[in-house]
Amino acid sequence: MLTRIAFYLIFYPLSILPLFSLYALSYPLYLILRYVLRYRKQIIDTNLKKSFPELDVLTIKKLRTEFYSHLTQLGVEMLKMISMSRKNVMRRYHCSNPEVVNRFFDEGKSVILTSSHYNNWEWMVLSLDMQFKHYGIGVGAHNTNKVFEKLINRARTRYGTQVVFHDNVREVMAYHEDNHIPAAYMILADQNPSNPKRCYVANFLNQKTGFIRGSEGFARKYDLPVLYYKVIKERWGHYRIDVEVICEKPSELPDGAIMQRYTELLEETIKSNPPYWLWSHRRWKHNFDDAKIGNQ
Repeated sequence: MLTRIAFYLIFYPLSILPLFSLYALSYPLYLILRYVLRYRKQIIDTNLKKSFPELDVLTIKKLRTEFYSHLTQLGVEMLKMISMSRKNVMRRYHCSNPEVVNRFFDEGKSVILTSSHYNNWEWMVLSLDMQFKHYGIGVGAHNTNKVFEKLINRARTRYGTQVVFHDNVREVMAYHEDNHIPAAYMILADQNPSNPKRCYVANFLNQKTGFIRGSEGFARKYDLPVLYYKVIKERWGHYRIDVEVICEKPSELPDGAIMQRYTELLEETIKSNPPYWLWSHRRWKHNFDDAKIGNQ
């Protein structure tokens, strides 16, 4: 009940405000996160130090400060998502080369769109069905607050994107592929794997890291092209999506090749502007120091 009241009496009214007003509100939130709560400071610093051992203490501190600033801006952008119009979404979040994706639709093929929690990923969910010719499907993780999950998914899906979870993604993909409905499956593959014994291990950001293998597994099962998209912040509240093909025919590549290329592209993306990745996530909960590179 409290979640529903907060959503409709606080979050939704705030989301109606112009984005520049919300950015003004984000600054006090930034101060609270940085100086009062010191939000996940130890996790952020540990992740940054292990990922960039060549950086000194002052540079790590600077990256953490920039991350806090980005995180609060991202927070108000997610709030704005609740009431953004179609026109406003597409004006602020656009793909530079949609033809890379759309040509597969013209061939009657679904695609795997793989990326990460880098820059604004929620606006991608909101706009996915509008960005390309394909039917947009975002693959996500359940929220522990089921009331909030229902309310936020209602906002995410109002422009056509379907949101599915790990417990029904197989059923949804089977339906679309069996009925020849070309879909674009958006998968953020940078999350910590729930099962460390069934993942792909890569040298990533200076440490052995486990990755969920779902994107490659689904691509091989249905012989789907896999594409990587990078979200670039052009300025506050404006993003560009750049897409490139990882592979068109998974069956022609050795096992693990898709995941390896994904991890390389993701590392390039993060290193291009480190503060924009989700450093507060407990990404390295599992230890893979003794694991071999490749499939577990």
